[in-house]
Amino acid sequence: MRKRLRKKLRRGEFQELGFAIAFTLRALAGSEAALDTIDDFIAEAIDPQHLALYAGGRGEWTGFITAFGRGSVTEGQRRSVLDWLGAHPGISNVRSGPLIDVWQSREERFEVTAA
Repeated sequence: MRKRLRKKLRRGEFQELGFAIAFTLRALAGSEAALDTIDDFIAEAIDPQHLALYAGGRGEWTGFITAFGRGSVTEGQRRSVLDWLGAHPGISNVRSGPLIDVWQSREERFEVTAA
């Protein structure tokens, strides 16, 4: 496959990786504490690493994390996000999937449970 086509299809060296997450907020959905927890998560774990979070929920949140713009999430970035979620007192039941191809994979299972 030619380089131009690989780039257009995001294959080979142009593949982009991301991962699925799920967690439970300990605060009531819609409360100031719940909103503050999500704001902290974005400001402290997502934005500084130039990641994008596509997630939502009420008490139970599920979503997907990718690199902001083109590129891939690294295993170090994934571990950093999971460490932040696991250490935050307002979050419990953290689950994560493996790094998968953002554009080609249909993988939806969770395989890792963070402490």
